[in-house]
Parts: sequence; structure tokens; C-alpha cells
Amino acid sequence: MARATASETGRTGLAPAVVSVLAKVPRHEFVPPSQADSAYENRPLPIGHGQTISQPYIVALMTDLLEVRPGDVVLEVGTGSGYQAAVLAELAERVYTIEIVEPLAREARARLERLGVRNVVTRVGDGYAGWPERAPFDGIMVTAAPDHVPPALIEQLKPGGRLVIPVGETGTGQSLMIIEKAGDGSVTTRNVLPVRFVPLTRE
Repeated sequence: MARATASETGRTGLAPAVVSVLAKVPRHEFVPPSQADSAYENRPLPIGHGQTISQPYIVALMTDLLEVRPGDVVLEVGTGSGYQAAVLAELAERVYTIEIVEPLAREARARLERLGVRNVVTRVGDGYAGWPERAPFDGIMVTAAPDHVPPALIEQLKPGGRLVIPVGETGTGQSLMIIEKAGDGSVTTRNVLPVRFVPLTRE
């Protein structure tokens, strides 16, 4: 799959650490029982409340693009089932994750605790505002698509950090973007490839 998108992403393969983590985290634990047989198919699956778990390749690609390093503190916007947070938790020192749908947030927290994932902190809230009390972050990942890049997320990014985010309205085209903040605070943006995500809802 990485080779198929290499011309857009600049990556012919995924980092070995990312491949290892994807093999380790039990994806079937993060989907409803009725979807367990399909957990490892390369397609998004419904998780309730109008939300989905992204297809494995997109999870892998976004994780790879974020370039998480040991010791990093990462923010995720859109906890969903908790799968992406569990993947990031294997690479980062700590993951803060926000979910606006309270039942999903509650279920994800319980699931992560049951699976022994100890370095993820969950919260119910509006992801457009980020998590200012825990900022700045080495990396930020957004797993649903806003119609614009929330300014608060750029503000909460450390110099040298990067934001991986799908942007655009459903039906009119969305693009996966990488936003990097330089040491002097200047920001550069790059479109990676067309994607399709559920909308990022807000309060």
C-alpha cells in the first residue's frame, strides 16, 4: 500500500517501528464484536455514534508521517475507539487524546485500561480547542476532518513539531496535510494525498 501512494507521500515503505507497532496492537479489541472478523481488513469500520475506525493503512501512514520519537508528548484529536491512541502510545512517552462523543470517550478509556495502556490520558471535549493545559506538543494528530485547520492546534505545537490532519468538507474533497512549525515559529504546510474522513464535530 505504501508503494501505491509513494508518489504523493514520498514514502515507499513505513518505518520499521511503525510496522512493529501495528503488528503488536490488537486491532480486533478496538472494534465492536460484530465487526471483529473484519478488524484486519484494509477498510474503515463503524464503531457507533456515526464514527469509524480508520483503515489500517491510513492509521499506519498517519503514524509514520507524524514521526514520533521516544520521549515525545503527543496530542490526538478524535479518540474514537482508542486504537490510534494505543498505536501512538507504543511510540511516545505520553499521549493526550480528546473525544467529543462522551460514550466513545468512556468506552475508549475503559478499553485502554483493560489492555494495560498506561501512558494515554483521555478527555471529553472539543478538539478544535486542543488541550492548552498540556501544551506544547511534539506532535498532534487529528483523526477526523475539520473544514479548516484549527488555529489552537498550530499554537499548541512545539517549535520543531508537526501536525498531521485531514482537512476539507465531506463530499467536496479532503486532503491529508502535514503542518510543521520551525524553530522560529514559522509554519509550513504540505498536502499529502486525498482522503475521506468523518467530519470533526464541535460543541
